[in-house]
Amino acid sequence: MSDIKTPPMIITQPKSVTVFNVEDLLMSCEASGNPPPIFRWTKDGEEFDPDSDKELKVSESSGSFVFRTWSKDMETVKKYEGKYVCFASNELGTAMSDEAVLNTDVPPTQDKDEKVNAKADEGNSIVLKCNPSQSSMKHIIHWMDGTLHHIQLNERVVVGKDGNLYFAYLTAEDSRNDYTCNAQYPDTQIILAKQPITLTVNPCNVFLCPANSVPRNRRPHMMRPTGSHSTYHALRGQTIELECIVQGLPTPKVSWLRKDGEMSESRTTKDMFGRRFRFTNISESDGGEYQCIAENSQGKAFHTYTLTVEATPYWTKEPTSQLYAPGETVRLECQADGIPSPTISWMINGIPISEIDKDPRRTLTSGSLILEDVNFGDTAIYQCKGTNKHGTILTNTNVYVIELAPQILTEDGNTYTFTEGQKALLECETFGSPKPKKIYHNRCLILAFYQYCQILNFQLQILTESVHRVHSACFEDEMRVKYDKYGHLCLRYTFEGEKFMITNASPEDEGVYTCQVITRMDMAEASEFNSAITCLLPKDRPDPPTLLQFSNFKYRSLTLSWTPGDDNNSPVLEYVVEFEDQGSKERGWEELKRVGGNQERVTLSLWPYISYRFRVIAINDLGKSEPSKASEIHNTPAEAPDNNPEDVRSESVDPGTLVITWQKMDKRHFNGPDFKYKVLWRRVVGSGPNWHMNYTTGPPFIVSDIGNFSAFEIKVQAENEEGAGPRPDPVIGYSGEDVPIEAPIDVGVLLIDSTTIKVTWAAVDKDTVRGHLLGYKVHLLLLLCWFSPLTKREKKVIGDLKPFSHYVLVVTVYNKKGEGPPSETLSFKTQEGVPGPPMSLSLDSQSETEMTLHWGPPVEPNGILVGYLLQYQQGNDDSPMQVEEIVDPKVTQLTLRNLDRHSHYRFYLRGRTETGDGEPVMVKGATTLDGGKRLVDCSLFFTGFHMAPHRIQSELENDLYESITAPPVNISVTVGEKSANVISGIKFFPTFSFFSPSAEVTEVQQSIATQGWFIGVVSAIVLLLLILLILCFIRRSKGGKYSVKDKEEGPMDSEARPMKDETFGEYRFVTECLI
Repeated sequence: MSDIKTPPMIITQPKSVTVFNVEDLLMSCEASGNPPPIFRWTKDGEEFDPDSDKELKVSESSGSFVFRTWSKDMETVKKYEGKYVCFASNELGTAMSDEAVLNTDVPPTQDKDEKVNAKADEGNSIVLKCNPSQSSMKHIIHWMDGTLHHIQLNERVVVGKDGNLYFAYLTAEDSRNDYTCNAQYPDTQIILAKQPITLTVNPCNVFLCPANSVPRNRRPHMMRPTGSHSTYHALRGQTIELECIVQGLPTPKVSWLRKDGEMSESRTTKDMFGRRFRFTNISESDGGEYQCIAENSQGKAFHTYTLTVEATPYWTKEPTSQLYAPGETVRLECQADGIPSPTISWMINGIPISEIDKDPRRTLTSGSLILEDVNFGDTAIYQCKGTNKHGTILTNTNVYVIELAPQILTEDGNTYTFTEGQKALLECETFGSPKPKKIYHNRCLILAFYQYCQILNFQLQILTESVHRVHSACFEDEMRVKYDKYGHLCLRYTFEGEKFMITNASPEDEGVYTCQVITRMDMAEASEFNSAITCLLPKDRPDPPTLLQFSNFKYRSLTLSWTPGDDNNSPVLEYVVEFEDQGSKERGWEELKRVGGNQERVTLSLWPYISYRFRVIAINDLGKSEPSKASEIHNTPAEAPDNNPEDVRSESVDPGTLVITWQKMDKRHFNGPDFKYKVLWRRVVGSGPNWHMNYTTGPPFIVSDIGNFSAFEIKVQAENEEGAGPRPDPVIGYSGEDVPIEAPIDVGVLLIDSTTIKVTWAAVDKDTVRGHLLGYKVHLLLLLCWFSPLTKREKKVIGDLKPFSHYVLVVTVYNKKGEGPPSETLSFKTQEGVPGPPMSLSLDSQSETEMTLHWGPPVEPNGILVGYLLQYQQGNDDSPMQVEEIVDPKVTQLTLRNLDRHSHYRFYLRGRTETGDGEPVMVKGATTLDGGKRLVDCSLFFTGFHMAPHRIQSELENDLYESITAPPVNISVTVGEKSANVISGIKFFPTFSFFSPSAEVTEVQQSIATQGWFIGVVSAIVLLLLILLILCFIRRSKGGKYSVKDKEEGPMDSEARPMKDETFGEYRFVTECLI
């Protein structure tokens, strides 16, 4: 049979693929046939020869053809976009594969988004948008907080199919500043995080919620989809989801119904707290109108979907491959269905039948192809294709016109066992062309029924498939009678021969007794009522099978048969075949296969070079039998390994070494003695095609003295005494990293405003990084606060990027081994800003129409004071605001005259710099009515520093949150690969104490700011802080570090994403403070 020629048959179809990087371009095709088939390809209907394309790497072996690209440039790969078809040919015809589509796309990347601050009132609804990166790659959306915990979802807070986060209504607890949308792309193991969203919920108050400060209830309203009706198209077999997301207070309940029929319970489920209605394996019968109903105590909202289900073509009848003799008529039936109905067309050896010369012997009728009076020249592979607007299906059918002598394939000497009266079926499988006719001869047989019965003068007529009994036989041997009473063992009962004896019978024994006669082939029973006795048959676990035997030995399989044990009145449901590996007895007995309870033999697939013993266990409703006795030992022959180890990679740590490791193979896949791993490696660039090779018995394998961070092609192949496994594909690995040796250059600072700078530098040469470039670190040191001579106490206010302050800055590059040398030190001074509020403000009234204001300069001048702005108004807010400008910054008091003796006043005092007016301090007061001395004092006393928890916001990378409760001396900012950094909005806020005596106080309180002891203490603190600043600058590497991004090492090599020197990123520090 091995010499018979066979037509080609596609056994592995080329698959459609979207190429995101050059490694994804892989197109393969596998076919069988004798002689081995020859492959060719078409692209977009035109002949395509991968061998002639220098950009493609072709791997061709017997029965398979694979091509991939050598190119490392995605622009080059784009030219291979198209529709590919594989053809496999030999002298008996040409088989044709399904169409495979190759597309290209870029992997999703991190977008630069703006910071979003959303505000809404309590009780209202809101949508937080995700807007993941556009890509054809499927993604999964996760909404998380800054600690990487999922946002709690419920009926009120859900995620839509568009990835947005929907709130049916807001509560005060929804306020937070770290709603982060993470888009996970499973195909590339990438997770891209969007900028965190700050959501501020304005609490319900008397103005927003007049009814006892409780939000008003609202009736349901559709948030997604909008409107009252939508149309949805689906294809048969798909999984689709309809969606209804609603707002309302209280949270609406959502239900679904079908308006024009019954919904399929087996194919429909609800998800996302009832907001999504999912169809699994949708069919044409699911098409119709569906309605979602949202309801709460205030009313209802509706949305109707019209669902239309169409179908790509699918076969209802396929032609079958067959042998034909010359002169026969061939009818190939081909029928397909779909919505819309597909068009059927035929091809011969991949060529449309319309392009082949007409033949009167060949006709097409309703999709069927009829060939009359076939000859040897009609041997070919015929393709039937069904097409509609949704797709195409194709099937290959072999028509082989040949003359072969008849052969009987059924083995000789088979033994068949039947029970008397049963129908007997003897197998007789034949082969030949034309199809052989079977002729059976009647003769007298003596069939042994396992020593239970003999049937003599047995006549068998196979053509009518019936058995005629000529002489009946009786069953006299090996009978077993089972008996029981009410499920308990009948201890008072005895069995003598064929007689059943009951000792001391009583009324309790009354009932129907059944005698069962059971053989290994069938069972008979008889019942009789006894007025005094009854007995029930017991049930138990089955007895173990017996007589395990082997047959049909092959290299990797055999047939195991057994004789069933007694089922103990409960039919056997299945048999479990277990094996024990004699070379690994520590594993114990392991399950190999399960078969139905009506089978007594099974073909087992085996591993090479294993010493097997088998046993069988029977199972019925009451449990498992005891295992059968173990079989004899069966040894399978050794073979070369079938596969190679997986997860080959480099895990190099030390400089100058390459550590190659992999996942160890299971011993059962060794396939033979003397198993070992062949490790091969070579440099990616500069060493030519020669591979270095060595053998080892397990991972890892270490190669020394090969340089720091060099790229290598590595592969590991399994090998034993019989030969080597399949040729492995190489992967890229790297030798160990070392610290960078070059500092960034061309460091520059651009002052954007008083609290914001833009730091730029030139990217370092990647060869000097000596590792995967993880990013850059920017170190900032505050040297000195620039201040006005009039406010010497401001020397104490030291903060990060404080306006009108002096800094030094260095930049370093870092990899996993550490930081490289720092850049040249760059000194800069921040711009002047607006001042903080004046430190104190007090009122002194000497008469009923005059008032003198005393103040202290701002704690934070943030520049050079040029004066003050005083605003005051009489009585309530409706009075006009009066303004006094003080142009001399040295002035600390001002007397106002011609005031109304019967009115109170509000005074607002601000400091001024060239940049503008600062924050005010406000005080209320009135003149004395009796001319006496009165004081209204609202003073702010500097007591320390407070820095509000701030957020470091990166426009290029993910966000990291930190809280600082004391002003650090140093800042170290870690940024990504991009060579630009914007640091803004860092503010330290002084902490003040307020002292406001009541209007009855008549004695002027002396400000603490004027006390000599206080001035001395402040001066000492300033001097101490300056000394600490100088020490911290000398030991800057031990300063505080606030990481913008700890770059996660992913599967994608950083070398595949080189930096662009001309691209600069921007990073901002954003802070908030409420005094």
